Amino acid sequence: MEPFPSEKGVGEMKRAVIYLVAFFLLAVGFSQSVQAKEKDPVVGNSAYIDVSVATLWTAPNILRPVDLPSATNPVDMRKWTSSMTLEEQLQLSDDGMLETQALYGNKVTILERNGDWVKVAVEGQPTPRNELGYPGWMPVHQLTYNKKFARSEQKPFVMVESPTTFLYQNASLKKKGMEISFNTRLPYVSETKKAFKVLQPNGKYAWISKADSHFYQSEKAIPKPTGEDLVNTGKKFLGLHYLWAGMSGFGFDCSGFTFTIYQSHGITIPRDSSVQAQYGQSVPLNELQPGDLLFFAYDEGKGKVHHVAMYAGNGMMIHSPNSKKDVEIIPVHTPGYYEELSGAKRYIPEP
Repeated sequence: MEPFPSEKGVGEMKRAVIYLVAFFLLAVGFSQSVQAKEKDPVVGNSAYIDVSVATLWTAPNILRPVDLPSATNPVDMRKWTSSMTLEEQLQLSDDGMLETQALYGNKVTILERNGDWVKVAVEGQPTPRNELGYPGWMPVHQLTYNKKFARSEQKPFVMVESPTTFLYQNASLKKKGMEISFNTRLPYVSETKKAFKVLQPNGKYAWISKADSHFYQSEKAIPKPTGEDLVNTGKKFLGLHYLWAGMSGFGFDCSGFTFTIYQSHGITIPRDSSVQAQYGQSVPLNELQPGDLLFFAYDEGKGKVHHVAMYAGNGMMIHSPNSKKDVEIIPVHTPGYYEELSGAKRYIPEP
């Protein structure tokens, strides 16, 4: 039998225990500090959109009471878009309140911070305004960062192909979660007969119905579209009400509509109509093909481009016109448009 330790031995043991406890607490504190830094957006770092659709504003803290559903986490896009009066919708464009939108899981770079707001650049939305992506302000609590999600950027993904669909909490698709938009892409995990299991930006898992989505091995694996493919995709949104700066199945502006249709088919074009008009292949108006973009400019087509539509064939065009209307198909020669037609561009790759 071992003898009892001396008082000196007991004291040394106590000190050893105290040191071990202190070291453990320091280690835990350091770990929590590192985790907090990873979760808390820092200027220059990357982050991911943590809501179905994040709306980017031209300045921080300029929201009106009616805009609050767009600035929460989770957001309520349907409540926001349906509760605005026409005057409130027009104010978004007339007062230059909005920049663009970003979808669930989109990657952004933090450019500035002002209290609970951050200015970000949305990767994958080309603009001459910032080489990192389209810039704008958004509430910081609509962002997240997770290492597992970040490591999955180049892995196979599932893309939403219905105007909107729901994430589900289980493979049976009976317990609905967040409603997400067309063109949302989330890393693929596994699948059942009826659903894909996907990774969310916060590191948790969810399920998407196969009826509303498609699996792709990579961005390059998305089939090259025909013009008819692009037009048919646009037709999914007929009747969807216009939203200034809109980029989702909850509402588009004119260039957000064309940008999103093309991007969903694996082709990235500039975000704004005036810049879309500067690139692509110029097309004579008597040689238009479905999928070509039509541009409209002030001063009877000689001034600044302010609108874009997609040629739908047979003298028709499909577009998201303005805050008073919905996505529609109309003749190219429609009065009020044809007089301002300034040119056409083709972005479909040659066979």
